[in-house]
Amino acid sequence: MKFLRFSDICASGQAAGKRVFIRADLNVPQDDEGNITEDTRIRASLPAIQMALGAGAAVMVTSHLGRPTEGEPRPEDSLAPVAKRLSKLLGREVPLITDWVEGGFEVKPGEVVLLENCRLNKGEKKNSPELAAKLGKLCDIFVHDAFGTAHRAEATTYGIAETAPIACAGPLLAAEMDAISKALENPRRPLVAIVGGSKVSTKLSILKTLASRVDQLIVGGGIANTFLLAAGKRIGDSLAEPEMVREAQQVMDIMKERGAEVPLPVDVVVADEVSALARANRVSVDEVGPHDRILDVGPKTSAKLAEIIAHAGTIVWNGPVGVFEIPQFAGGTKMMASAIAHSEAFSIAGGGDTLAAIAKFHIEDDVDYISTGGGAFLEVLEGKTLPAFEVLAKRA
Repeated sequence: MKFLRFSDICASGQAAGKRVFIRADLNVPQDDEGNITEDTRIRASLPAIQMALGAGAAVMVTSHLGRPTEGEPRPEDSLAPVAKRLSKLLGREVPLITDWVEGGFEVKPGEVVLLENCRLNKGEKKNSPELAAKLGKLCDIFVHDAFGTAHRAEATTYGIAETAPIACAGPLLAAEMDAISKALENPRRPLVAIVGGSKVSTKLSILKTLASRVDQLIVGGGIANTFLLAAGKRIGDSLAEPEMVREAQQVMDIMKERGAEVPLPVDVVVADEVSALARANRVSVDEVGPHDRILDVGPKTSAKLAEIIAHAGTIVWNGPVGVFEIPQFAGGTKMMASAIAHSEAFSIAGGGDTLAAIAKFHIEDDVDYISTGGGAFLEVLEGKTLPAFEVLAKRA
């Protein structure tokens, strides 16, 4: 994947004295009073901002926050709390600029300003050509550094990349692009993919794409239950999609034709309800009762999956294999997380539940790359070319 890197532009001195427009992802969670409850995304945006300031650029940063109505600003849609947190983290004042699309504000080299919630601008979501043209005139260099929005073709993620004099990838986006290329375009074999989650239907295209390229496809959660149904097993009252059995069988057939496999559970952890008070029982997959719910894989299956992971060259992880939030159903995901942590393979992980599992089992430092984008990460796994990647490659 060919694209310009902001780091190279700065290193060559091209950013000195220039107006740099950074599209960051500062969409952070807030409580009812508007206080930021978790600032990982703001911290992740700092390297691009510091790189631009260090290069002597006049820096503008914008992001979306929530889902506001275009042209109808409300206090809760404002990036004011983000400007405050950004000021604290950078150790300098970061003014918040409203009504910025037409220009009319000043930012000198060595200064940084935050431009109000870009989704308040009319035409942002539909990538209006008029808005894109105005955005391109605000800067000399456009830096896309928001992987979480890379799957959306909006005015501040796509349109401006077409109209700005120079368009490039910031350090966060470049790292995502590098990690994804390493894992999917030229992986070290065997390539093992782990796809968990409740529904086959939401991840069917991902499963089919992966089935045509991976050596082992580990399925977990409700997805695994649907695959068990396809293999002729009884699953009691477990979460599954009987109407997707044919599709699950197709995925297994694609793998089989290539000499690869979908290793299905041989033992499982069952209970009669999904609750912290539920009594967990370990049973063989052939002994699941009519009212049992499968909520995790059993120890034999966990050991089998750990062995597959131990021999992998590349691991792509999206989703847990059980209801890991409840201790008695966390064993399978915990053992899998431990196997990934101890593996010599290159590992890339993404998706909300996956990040929660990584945090719960404290393996952040042992996964080679943790993707910051949920929807964008899934679309890459589906084999789609993300709009951000496409436009940056075109401009390069």
